[in-house]
Amino acid sequence: MQRALQIGKNGLGQTRPNPMVGSVIVVNNRIIGEGYTSKYGGNHAEVNAINSVIDKSLLKQATIYVTLEPCSHYGKTPPCSDLIIHHQIPNIVIGCVDDNPEVAGKGIKKLLDAGRNVKVGVLETKCKAHHKRFFTFHNKKRPYIILKWAESVDGFIAPKNRDQLQPVWITNPISRQLVHKWRAEEQAILVGTNTVIMDNPSLTVRDWTGSNPTRVVLDKNNLLSNDYTIFNTEAETLTFKEQSVTAICDYLFKNNINSVIIEGGSKTLQAFIDKNLWDEARIFKGDILFSEGVSAPNFKGKLIEKHSVLDDKLFIYSNL
Repeated sequence: MQRALQIGKNGLGQTRPNPMVGSVIVVNNRIIGEGYTSKYGGNHAEVNAINSVIDKSLLKQATIYVTLEPCSHYGKTPPCSDLIIHHQIPNIVIGCVDDNPEVAGKGIKKLLDAGRNVKVGVLETKCKAHHKRFFTFHNKKRPYIILKWAESVDGFIAPKNRDQLQPVWITNPISRQLVHKWRAEEQAILVGTNTVIMDNPSLTVRDWTGSNPTRVVLDKNNLLSNDYTIFNTEAETLTFKEQSVTAICDYLFKNNINSVIIEGGSKTLQAFIDKNLWDEARIFKGDILFSEGVSAPNFKGKLIEKHSVLDDKLFIYSNL
């Protein structure tokens, strides 16, 4: 199961809105096949794992490990539970149950009704954390929300005065490249009006390899013209006028966007914090002093990770 989780991460940023499932097939304590979910519309992990097995006759004595309950319904592809039954795989080990109402135990029931041995809950906590975007989307009816900002040593996200309308870098180039990697992993990225006016960002993954996220802009006073870089053709851009952050989350959910990274200014970030609409906060502290400026957002969270990125410090929090 640990190996299934490891290879499942290869689907991060590619499988959305589907979960990034990993699967491993074992016979006599030897891995004979493995796979992870293809880009959306392609094969699921179990299909790729079964297809990778050279001698299919071995499947009749195999154990298949999968991080999430095999699907039992027709979507873009046929049900994985049917394929497992078809190949007469006798043993199925599942990390966690799929909360999607279209599955939600039906895949497990189908396997049990076919006389298969099914074990559920192996590395369950790790599997649920691995599928956090998927579970948040289905259980909370909103995207998985990541807050991200960089602040100075003295707690400001921007200086008081600027000479030019362009970004004031708080972090080093390696930290900024890491942010582009994060963008490639999420389905959408959101900023407010002031960020667009002051920084004129592109919000793409230009320093990383991957798909550009859908850009979401909050422009309630209709101040932004199409001349800003965010409205170019490099990625889709959605603009919201007078809607609340709750309404925005509802819209993103209804349009099948299962994760969003908030890179807005202090007001935009605080709006999501005040409504308790966030799951994770990733905060850089750079080696720079502003003395005065725009204060970082005020929030409470549980510190779960701490890293050094050259001279920058990265703190990752989960919502209490």
